[in-house]
Amino acid sequence: MLKKILAILAMLYAMSAFAAVDVNKASAADLDSVKGIGPAISAKIIEERKKGPFKDWNDLVSRVKGIGETSAAKLSEAGLTVNGAAYPGAPAKAEAKPAKTDAKAAAADDKKAKVDKKAKEEAKAPAAEEKKAKAEEKKAKAEEKKAKAEAKQAKASAAAPAASAAKK
Repeated sequence: MLKKILAILAMLYAMSAFAAVDVNKASAADLDSVKGIGPAISAKIIEERKKGPFKDWNDLVSRVKGIGETSAAKLSEAGLTVNGAAYPGAPAKAEAKPAKTDAKAAAADDKKAKVDKKAKEEAKAPAAEEKKAKAEEKKAKAEEKKAKAEAKQAKASAAAPAASAAKK
């Protein structure tokens, strides 16, 4: 199971490495495949690239209208590069983050299992409390019935000597 997970993570990492699109080498279709670039922006990029390759991200931002610093960071995050470099200050792609180690994964799974167990116990708690309350109520009724029976017995016992004295 662990080997399968590691193999899948390795494949995802490999796919993300091939997903990078260099603005100086990409076709219009390749540029359109990057999230955030549509036909209009890709046409502007190709038109400006005809004048000369982009030296860096600042060159791209200054030459292509419609791409500012914010959109450059988003495009870099989506896989666009300039001469193989990501936009400085752009967050790293999610796939580039290191995978959890086995110990960290196991600890996270244990914590999740404990939280799930606690949630189940909390869900059962109201039913258990209700059952306990009914048992206590039943016990109280039984004690009340027993007390009434004892009072009746005591009254009968007290009445018996008085009745026998009245006969004499």
